[in-house]
Amino acid sequence: MIDVKETLGQAQEKMEEAVMYLEEALAHIRAGKANVKILDGIRVDSYGSLVPLNQVAAVNTPDARTIAIKPWDKSMFRPIEKAIIDSNVGITPENNGEIIRLGIPPLTEERRKELAKQCGKEAEQAKVSVRNTRREIIEKLKKGIKDGLSEDLEKDAEGDMQKMHDKYIKKVEELLAAKEKEIMTV
Repeated sequence: MIDVKETLGQAQEKMEEAVMYLEEALAHIRAGKANVKILDGIRVDSYGSLVPLNQVAAVNTPDARTIAIKPWDKSMFRPIEKAIIDSNVGITPENNGEIIRLGIPPLTEERRKELAKQCGKEAEQAKVSVRNTRREIIEKLKKGIKDGLSEDLEKDAEGDMQKMHDKYIKKVEELLAAKEKEIMTV
């Protein structure tokens, strides 16, 4: 016989992971403001191995339109610049010998709409993941009836599953709305 609480716990974990993935994906989408997270995926060639940018330099945002990168080793200027140019960040680095600066250009209206669409796609993926989890758990509960689970317990668990689904779909929509507002704010 299946353990209803454990099954619902697994569902909640999967749905929470979908929301966390969405938060991470949205953080990497540039919204016109300087955000060091857009550099998270960049790997720099450091003495023959590829390492994350934040392991070879201090990365910070001195103001809303600039990301400053201060390499710990002067010989890392070229590899860092090359890694940024080769990445899909779309910003050309400026090097003054001390610090590499990334000026975040203001977004055009067209680019804002593209980014909002991209956010929508990410949110839709998260919603699909949440819905799939709900479907899997409901199927598991229905199979549980054959294994001796009472129909009342199954119906209650299905109700709880639906409430959980609604809660996580709402979280996804709130994250999307917040990111779209951030992107569309000039």
